Amino acid sequence: MGTAIINLRLPRWTVEEETGYKPITTFWQDFSIADRLGAGAIRSTYFQAFKEWRGNYKFLTELVMVLNHKIFQHYDPNRKENPLAEVYDELWKAADAWAMDNLKGEELSYYIDTLD
Repeated sequence: MGTAIINLRLPRWTVEEETGYKPITTFWQDFSIADRLGAGAIRSTYFQAFKEWRGNYKFLTELVMVLNHKIFQHYDPNRKENPLAEVYDELWKAADAWAMDNLKGEELSYYIDTLD
């Protein structure tokens, strides 16, 4: 039996060119793969990433940034419903609220300055 090679063409995240921020995680790629599998996969990816990385303020910051960018990637103003954008918006709000409630001092400053 041969091994199947799957060519996944993932959207490129241009955040570094747009803002100067250099990504430090694979969150963009992880969520881009989950996008193809739907809302359940997006939620699963989020809960795993959040559980594992909420204690690392830099990774948490990037997670929130990716969620925010995914909202806009999937939002289409010409459609009445934007289900993936709505899932990302819900997850972004939850992660942002957690960060604002739990990060303190230098960690909170990094979070706010990076996302600003």
